[in-house]
Amino acid sequence: MKISKGPIAGLALAALAFPAIAQVNLAPYLKKDVYGDIKISPTGEYYAVTVPTTDRTVLAVIRRSDKAFTARVSGPEKSDIADFHWVNDQRVVVSMAQRMSTLESPVATGELHAINADGTLGRTLMGHFEREDGNSATYKFGGDFYAGFLEDDLPEDEDNVLISVQAFSADPNTRIDRMHVLTGRRVTVATAPVRRARFTTDGHGEVRFARGAGNDNVSKLYYRDARGTDWRLINDEATSDRLELALGFAPDNRTAYLQVEQAKGPDSIVSLDTVTGQRTDVLRDDVVDPHSIIYDAAGHPVGATYMKERLVSRYFDETSQPARTQRMLEKAFPGMSVRVVSSTRDGRLSLVLSASDQSPGDFFLFDNTTREASLVFSRADWFDPARSAQVRPIRLTARDGLPLHGYLTVPPGSDGKSLSMVVLPHGGPFGVYDEWGFDRDTQMLAAAGYAVLQVNYRGSGNYGRTFLHAGAREWGGAMQDDLTDATRWAVEQGVADASRICIYGASYGGYAALMGAAKEPSLYRCAVGYVGVYDLQMKRESLGDSARWMGTFADEWMGDDDATLALRSPTRITERIKAPVFLAAGGKDDIAPIRHSQKMEKALKAAGTPVETLYFPTEGHGFYTDEHRREFYTRLLDFLSRNIGGQKASAAAESGAVGR
Repeated sequence: MKISKGPIAGLALAALAFPAIAQVNLAPYLKKDVYGDIKISPTGEYYAVTVPTTDRTVLAVIRRSDKAFTARVSGPEKSDIADFHWVNDQRVVVSMAQRMSTLESPVATGELHAINADGTLGRTLMGHFEREDGNSATYKFGGDFYAGFLEDDLPEDEDNVLISVQAFSADPNTRIDRMHVLTGRRVTVATAPVRRARFTTDGHGEVRFARGAGNDNVSKLYYRDARGTDWRLINDEATSDRLELALGFAPDNRTAYLQVEQAKGPDSIVSLDTVTGQRTDVLRDDVVDPHSIIYDAAGHPVGATYMKERLVSRYFDETSQPARTQRMLEKAFPGMSVRVVSSTRDGRLSLVLSASDQSPGDFFLFDNTTREASLVFSRADWFDPARSAQVRPIRLTARDGLPLHGYLTVPPGSDGKSLSMVVLPHGGPFGVYDEWGFDRDTQMLAAAGYAVLQVNYRGSGNYGRTFLHAGAREWGGAMQDDLTDATRWAVEQGVADASRICIYGASYGGYAALMGAAKEPSLYRCAVGYVGVYDLQMKRESLGDSARWMGTFADEWMGDDDATLALRSPTRITERIKAPVFLAAGGKDDIAPIRHSQKMEKALKAAGTPVETLYFPTEGHGFYTDEHRREFYTRLLDFLSRNIGGQKASAAAESGAVGR
């Protein structure tokens, strides 16, 4: 296979240099990726790409022949693109989202828009955006609406798609409509038997599965044989003690594939004969759940990826064409995570994403006929993989015998011994997990001279239902002990200097940082809480006030015993915290309101503990504005440097023109 790295299409950008002096240039880490997701059109004539800009993410269409931008879909400030699909040779349907901060995942808002590849016939198909100027497909908020979410782009029907429709009313039941992609006209084809439902269709676009939950958050999976037939409940979490998700159908439209939780260990993928009910195990890893499902060009499930030491792929049939192509690509890109992200209808051209722990990712156009791949887009070509830090998988055992997995990153060129270390607990906390890949915070800290320890404590996703539920009601308990055990493991391994360890996290990670400083006052020399929650009773009450199902979640996963919640709230036990603390928060944060940080600051000052703060009234859950992000990371590196050593941020002009 031949690979060429020709000129990169689209925006021409100057690369950013890494300074040789003992300071960290923040510019490469603060700069947004050039491109996010990319899909080639069915004929191969166009690319549809998401493009992050200063204040929003837009969808752009690029003509492949001359790299010209031909169409654009954009929402208001802080809008994002939830998903997009080529629904025929010329038309793209776009699902909009909102991202109020850098830490929040984009939340689909239910607005659907469509535009032709040449920029004509831009139209709001569903939602409360209004077109501002001609066919530019730029929209603004206004008016009430139903939320619509694309469920099936109906490859055999170029004029229609299937969308699930959720009413913003007292009745949260969901229906599924067939929608015309030019006029937006809708016809209901199914109604869900369960609230908050999502659907799975077969190869003919018939709705066959529905999964949802009521206010009790108990998942139910329903199946029906065909349109007009009755729904049958095939899994009720209340009685089976497991979740089941429908993934799709085999080409025979009789065999369905499900992801099924197990009583012990990770999830399985099973085939279900929808006529006889017989189930057969198809794929299961010994340690981890499926990370993502692999589909062929026709939309049939054919395999899964697994996040282990790195991302690996497995197929139902390793002799199939998709499997053979994948293995060839893996040989052509050694050491990389490589996957086909989209293909033309005839299968001749495919877009392939190659990424790793040291590279944010490059998109190659692969010709299945000539077996040649050429570089067409890079997400962030100013990062030199040879100068980035490697992310190493780790495994250890918690004090109660539970196996824990995570990742350790050490500075490039380091021998990995007796280093200053930053423990970086992930947010969430439940169902979220750290992955092998390129992470800007981790790379920035490594560039500053720190080892970075990330551990998937109990309650994290990826390791099965039992591991996930082991974190229930363990905020500040066993979940925190897992972080402590991992920190001590790093000291025992000789990686970390026991006198130079700081714990830093965002969201739940911010809570874990302050709780770590309180629970283990002799272990950490400093703690950083970024947009964190520090009073569990306050958080539990706010969730209960939001919605009944969120109140149920808070009681089941955080706990409902006020005395225990108080003992596990950093705001209530500040007398135990001896290490200096840095708090950062945003005034418009609805997830971790700033009052948590303000209450934490007041309590620390009353206890005589050194505390520094950085508050921005206009920011949300993670700072969005470039200058605010720069100030936070400058302050962060300065705080770490003063407490455990390491480099500060460069104060000089931070730009350059050094290529890859």
